[in-house]
Amino acid sequence: MPLSLVLAWLVHLYTALGAVIAFATVLCIEQKLFQEAFWLMFLAVAVDATDGTLARAFRVKELIPWFDGDRLEDIVDYANYVIVPAFFLVRAELLPRQDAIWLAAMPLLASAYGFSQREAKTADHFFRGFPSYWNIVVFYFYVLQTPRWVNAFSMIILSIFVFVPVKYIYPSRSPLYRGLTNGLGILWGVSLLLIIHLLPEPPHYLVMASLAFPVYYTTLSFWLEFRRALA
Repeated sequence: MPLSLVLAWLVHLYTALGAVIAFATVLCIEQKLFQEAFWLMFLAVAVDATDGTLARAFRVKELIPWFDGDRLEDIVDYANYVIVPAFFLVRAELLPRQDAIWLAAMPLLASAYGFSQREAKTADHFFRGFPSYWNIVVFYFYVLQTPRWVNAFSMIILSIFVFVPVKYIYPSRSPLYRGLTNGLGILWGVSLLLIIHLLPEPPHYLVMASLAFPVYYTTLSFWLEFRRALA
């Protein structure tokens, strides 16, 4: 077997390892090992952020055209970005107890729709609708210790936003401000690593400072959508 084909298959294996990470994360959450669960969530994001670049570098679609790597990625992403955070919400008791199950089910249903859209990732490299960053949402619920009613309201609103066809930046492939976004994203990732390391009581100022990137990401996405609407 040519080396190039072996490398292409290894990229698919690298993507598929995300499913193993999701399974390990569920085991940690079940045992209420929340710090360990966040380390694994971060690892899942790192894999997701790099496998596409590797796939393009090793010409995976060209060498294995009959294997759908995008479908594999969607399966893994749904596990890590939707199922795992939904389970975390319930197990970490971040929602009102009497409503926890149906509130946790909302992102499961909404994101099932979101991932199934043909244009979930648009041809011009944006996400259509809220891009199911539920892992980030539950992370901030946990470290900020926000009230359960705030978490419940946020889950409802964000689940609705999955259906609203606003375009959100796809950081690694964005045609606009990619360098700035990825540079800020790296700094944000470093801050998250530090916060996870300092759990269960990270400094409040560090957590608040880390919110700068999600605010930037959301503001830029909506500004670009507003500019498109005016055009």
